[in-house]
Amino acid sequence: MPSAAGKEYAADLWARGRSPDLEIVAVTTSKKKPFILVWLAALAFTSLALPAAARARWSEQTARDWYAQQPWLVGANYIPANAINQLEMWQADTFDPRRIDRELGWAESIGMNTMRVFLHDLLWQQDAAGFRQRIDTFLTIAARHHIKPMFVLFDSVWDPSPHVGKQHDPVPGIHNSGWVQSPGGAELANPARYPKLEAYARGVVRAFAKDPRILAWDVWNEPTVDAPLDSHWPAQEAPHKDELVRKLLPQAFKWARAANPSQPLTSGMYASGGWSSWDKWPRTAQIQIEESDVLSFHSYGPPEELTKRIESLLPYHRPILCTEYMARSAGSTFEGSLPILKKYHVGAINWGLVAGKTQTIYPWDSWDKPYTGEHQLPVWFHDVFQADGRPYRQEEVDLIRQLSGRGRDRSSD
Repeated sequence: MPSAAGKEYAADLWARGRSPDLEIVAVTTSKKKPFILVWLAALAFTSLALPAAARARWSEQTARDWYAQQPWLVGANYIPANAINQLEMWQADTFDPRRIDRELGWAESIGMNTMRVFLHDLLWQQDAAGFRQRIDTFLTIAARHHIKPMFVLFDSVWDPSPHVGKQHDPVPGIHNSGWVQSPGGAELANPARYPKLEAYARGVVRAFAKDPRILAWDVWNEPTVDAPLDSHWPAQEAPHKDELVRKLLPQAFKWARAANPSQPLTSGMYASGGWSSWDKWPRTAQIQIEESDVLSFHSYGPPEELTKRIESLLPYHRPILCTEYMARSAGSTFEGSLPILKKYHVGAINWGLVAGKTQTIYPWDSWDKPYTGEHQLPVWFHDVFQADGRPYRQEEVDLIRQLSGRGRDRSSD
């Protein structure tokens, strides 16, 4: 029987996307062992190291039972104010537990109990062990504030040329000027790199598959987006991006399920069309619905649009989470959206907690006309708190606190 060290070695190989049986064959052959010993060793390691069969998609009843155990979920898409993107949030040199602790305390004070947090495949390739440790630290901080995060594995939105290391400074007056895709365009366009994506998805989910501090896994954020959002990097985007993502999306779900997570899987939908009947959905959105244990969607429009999107998902008889909403100048507000989300018992996760280097206080059109000089910002687009913890609008945090029923007035602290 292989030793404990051997099992650990095999598990590490799987996490890196390499087959233990082939590694054993290579090592023993180099030492000129008899072939039968090589074969037996490979067979023994394979039987122990092969991942268990991936769990099936949850049944409707299992999904509903899980949701019945949750409070009404209220939170934000979270990145600390001193990080421009996912990479700067998580890399060893810029990971800031003290800042995270302070900001999640502000979220807790108004009754928020979840955060949607983006990971990145390059972080796993750069330093898998360190990344796991920092995720664990984040979860410890979040649990201290009674917050259960949802982690996002892949993301098709914004800059398709991510790189590890130092990230550039924010571009003045521009919304999310440093946000990056995962995988990047070059990685998405090259199937030879997919084993690294698989190793990341399997590895990170497996590391926390039974962790009660995690709410859910969002396998792929907005795998289909409207063309104007991608038009700023035409040369860097993968050719036929939508087709590539559509083919890879079911595989990404399979990789995550292979880790047998106790938490549900989902994928954030923001599709054009659909929102009425099955045949109107783009094929990518249909895959998102077919593969998700619980359904999640985005809505940045007025209350009537939000209501339509919720009601279009009700016939699938699964819990529903709105994992992005609240864009003030686009007509999506807390006062217009939160009562609707609570009425339908839909999870409510707005974009942005604290204004900072992402600059998501500026609207999307800032990419074409930056809010600098005489072009001043009339109203914040996203975000709840200023960088020092003061609410942007007191009436908004009062509403969140009231509807969540769990917040506390920080003025008494």
